[in-house]
Formats: sequence, structure tokens, C-alpha cells
Amino acid sequence: MTAPRFFVFVGVGITSAVLDVGLMQLLIWFGANYLAATTLGFIAGLTVNFLLHTRITFGAAYSHGAFLRFMAVVLANYLITLMAVSLLHEWTGIALLGKLLSLPLVAVNGFLLSKYWVFR
Repeated sequence: MTAPRFFVFVGVGITSAVLDVGLMQLLIWFGANYLAATTLGFIAGLTVNFLLHTRITFGAAYSHGAFLRFMAVVLANYLITLMAVSLLHEWTGIALLGKLLSLPLVAVNGFLLSKYWVFR
């Protein structure tokens, strides 16, 4: 049951990313400041990500505790991404390699922490 749930987890992540980037681009197209647009897109994507994982991926009920744990996982994954980008940029001069390397790391980390800690 873990493999299908992981694919749902990844699908929700992709859906959230499309919303994040799409809303950002739409707001910029309508003349919003790029930083405000980026922030609103991020918040919308993060909100949808949490709600879909709560209901669809893990079939859990909303709780403030789960939300706080979820935000801790987001922070941990952000730090993993920053470390990977920084290291690969330092070693190769190409930040994108670090970002690409971090994607499977944060997907697996996010899934495992969500399954066994956030939505327990």
C-alpha cells in the first residue's frame, strides 16, 4: 500500500507546484509585483498541498498539530534543498544540479515524515 500512496503523494506535489507557479505567473501577467506574486503562489501551493495530503494522500482529519508538523517537514525539506544547491554549486558551479538532486531526497523525506509523523 505504500507504493501507490507514494505516487499519490508525488501527484499532489506536482499539482501544488503547478498551482504555485501558475498563480505566480498569472499574477505577474496581471501586473502584480514579482515578489508578491511569488509569495501568493507559494502560499496557495502550500495550502493545497497540505489539504490534499490531509484528505486524499493520508485520509486524515485536519488538526493544528498536523499542520505544525507539516510546516516542520516543509522547513526540513527547504534546508535539504538549500544544502544540496549550495554543495553542488560549490563543487560544480551549477546550482541546478543541486536542485535536481534534492527533488527525490525531499520527496522521500516528505513522504516518510508525513506518513509516520505528520498524519499519524
